Amino acid sequence: MMKWRSMGLEQCRDRAGRVAIVLATGFGLGLAPVASGTAGTLPGILLVLALARFELSFQIFAVVGLVILAIPLCGMAERHFRHKDDGRIVADEYMTFPICMLGLPPEPWLLAVAFVVSRAFDIIKLPPARQWQRWRGGLGIVADDVVACLQTLAVMHLLFWAVAR
Repeated sequence: MMKWRSMGLEQCRDRAGRVAIVLATGFGLGLAPVASGTAGTLPGILLVLALARFELSFQIFAVVGLVILAIPLCGMAERHFRHKDDGRIVADEYMTFPICMLGLPPEPWLLAVAFVVSRAFDIIKLPPARQWQRWRGGLGIVADDVVACLQTLAVMHLLFWAVAR
């Protein structure tokens, strides 16, 4: 009960606002006291598994849709929490994570490596991720994660190619 209070749901006047905050915090995973971004990335694994049964073209379409949805969701949460890129906001992590696995089979070892590499790239913020994070609102929150996931995707394809040959 105490964790849900730290989301400030009682301040939301409408159901849509409450739903947006719950989604933006990764169903509460963003409230983890340590490594909230890492905990908040976990639903992204479920999204990868859900998308794995579809063809690549649909996966790309779905991933673009998730990114587009994450931008206003994260922006709403940032306004709600009144803090730039608040650590409780993790929709940017889990909604962009499927980018890391596009075109790859959802094998457990690949998912694990993609998870670790994406978290490392998100924390390190290789160029241009750091610069894009400076953008305002939801776009700035999500843009650096998109870059980190694209960088992870490149690493994963190189790794998969090296191991599979």
